[in-house]
Amino acid sequence: RLVSGTASTASRVFSSTNAVSASDKTWKVYLSGEIHSDWREVIAKGVADKNLPVSLSSPNTSHEDSDDCGAIILGMEEERRNWDKLGANMNNLRTKTLIKDADIVVVRFGPKYRQWNAAFDAGYASALGKEIITLHPPEISHMLKEVNSAASVVCEEASQVVDTLAYVINGDLPTPRDGDEFVPIADRLGAGNPNP
Repeated sequence: RLVSGTASTASRVFSSTNAVSASDKTWKVYLSGEIHSDWREVIAKGVADKNLPVSLSSPNTSHEDSDDCGAIILGMEEERRNWDKLGANMNNLRTKTLIKDADIVVVRFGPKYRQWNAAFDAGYASALGKEIITLHPPEISHMLKEVNSAASVVCEEASQVVDTLAYVINGDLPTPRDGDEFVPIADRLGAGNPNP
């Protein structure tokens, strides 16, 4: 239902009798992608602040540990490719298991580094039929068009991922991103389907 204000300032509220709550389950969300910014912490804080029933997981975000885990556990190798293979195989155990177990896979692409692993994770999640949310700045949208086409939601900011989860799980909507400029679809284009 619409509450208070004109169309441009209207906000929506879901009453407990109208909202379909999916909060009886704990949602498993895998956070894939770049490791050079605090986007995972922003999402974790937002999930906690909104008290969402979400369990977050991710790959090992320590670049050094991710590179050296195989050699530390199984022993050093003389050639770089063998060293990398040991680490990659161990990291794959974690990544594949957590993606298979996830309800939603969030894949973050940053502007600075090429995230081949993130692209692979998105493809793997898509092949498994997982729901995908991509997260990246708008300036790299073109190069990610195929990845974005597999995503249910494309976000530009980590806070939008949190707002998406809050809506999907509880039906909660934030203040419109467009602020006072927001106009509900019924006011912009007319109510209902003109061709029932």
